[in-house]
Amino acid sequence: MTMRRHWLAAGGTGIALTVVLSTPVIPHAQAPAGDREKPGAPSAPTPRRPDGSVNLGAIPDGKGFWNNGLGSLLRTGDRALPTNLTLEDVPFRPWAKALYEFRRFRGGLDDPHVRCQPAGGIRFFTVPNGMEFIQQPELNRIIMIEGENREWRRVAMEPGRKHPPEEQLNPSYFGDSIGWWEGDTLVVDTVGYNEKFWMIRGGMPHTKFLHLTERFTRLNFDQLKYEVTIDDKGAYTRTWSGGWIMPWQATGYDGSDSGEIHEYFCIDNERDSEHMPDR
Repeated sequence: MTMRRHWLAAGGTGIALTVVLSTPVIPHAQAPAGDREKPGAPSAPTPRRPDGSVNLGAIPDGKGFWNNGLGSLLRTGDRALPTNLTLEDVPFRPWAKALYEFRRFRGGLDDPHVRCQPAGGIRFFTVPNGMEFIQQPELNRIIMIEGENREWRRVAMEPGRKHPPEEQLNPSYFGDSIGWWEGDTLVVDTVGYNEKFWMIRGGMPHTKFLHLTERFTRLNFDQLKYEVTIDDKGAYTRTWSGGWIMPWQATGYDGSDSGEIHEYFCIDNERDSEHMPDR
């Protein structure tokens, strides 16, 4: 048993093919002030910064965050696979498929995340408590913060920035990320992951060769399209891709109008380890 909430990432297959799973607007996905009381009111346009670039966060004097733990992340029984896939659709290498099936058999008992380890890879965008972007063009960076354990990723935005050579990378939970804009879409390229986390809830394996290309497009005020291409020659025979829609949440998780991510630290609330088998 677990007292913590866990969510499932969605994905698709195909080389350079991205499948986006649209979902109905859920009650927590709020429209801007003025429209919130109107059922089915259309979303406001995508907000922009003074220089005309897309604002991925709250507008001035506004509040809110991206609800990455509700709505668009759906479960598939107890298999914890991306919702539009069967096990046969994932381009596993034989060892990776065997490890994934073993983790399924164990029912998540070996999941590092239930022991308060960081949510690396795609899982960063599937844990509860929401996430937000802090855009700092004057510092050539974007910071992503997610509400579970206040984990954060730094995306370097210097023009022409390259990843360090492989031998100089220090493998980590969030890797080395560089980003750029393609029109109104933020593209983030990340390498240098360690192997201490589960890339997706349910135990989808990865190796040190994991290379993620993520695309973030704010379709309108209330919807953020997330697309990811997974390239890991150690665990999969080809690249594969997927994505989903994250809704904007203008209220707090407690139903208040705070519009802010509340404080949560797993180490203060962890209740899983007592249910783990003896080692």
